[in-house]
Amino acid sequence: MRLSGVILACVMTAGCQSTSSMAPPVPFDAQAARFIREKGVHRIEGQALFVTRDGIAHELAGATVRLVPATPYSVARFQALYRGRRSIPPMWAPPADAGPTYSSYTRTTRASAQGMFAFDRVAPGTYFVATSKIYSARGSFTPEGAAMYETVRVGPDQPAVSITLVGRQEGRF
Repeated sequence: MRLSGVILACVMTAGCQSTSSMAPPVPFDAQAARFIREKGVHRIEGQALFVTRDGIAHELAGATVRLVPATPYSVARFQALYRGRRSIPPMWAPPADAGPTYSSYTRTTRASAQGMFAFDRVAPGTYFVATSKIYSARGSFTPEGAAMYETVRVGPDQPAVSITLVGRQEGRF
């Protein structure tokens, strides 16, 4: 019993440490993010997948997918959260709402039953496309799943950009 309490305390502390590193060292600048509100003619489309420990890929049906303009603030935020990775464990996952001003400069959509998603009328620029699969497994005290993202650059001469978001289940402690 004592060992499980120590492990649980370590997991909870690790989760707390990840939230303290989420505040980027630069302030949010709405002017730098304004291009997400421009009506473009481009499309970002893709599929969101989650790969379990046994190597089986599952479509993220109904997952919320977020489009975030790459600004100094969001670049610093994603670097702090993802620590140089494209997929992170759920205890490091960013909160769904990072504040009303920041969130108002993002767009969201829902993935289809096959995990397919699309953002239409996107202006040229660089974006982050992010989603997550976080759940509680039977008999587990810690959340399972992953948060994931990809960087997308939309050029003026690109009608559509296709990506695949892949989150991977990490091994047990």
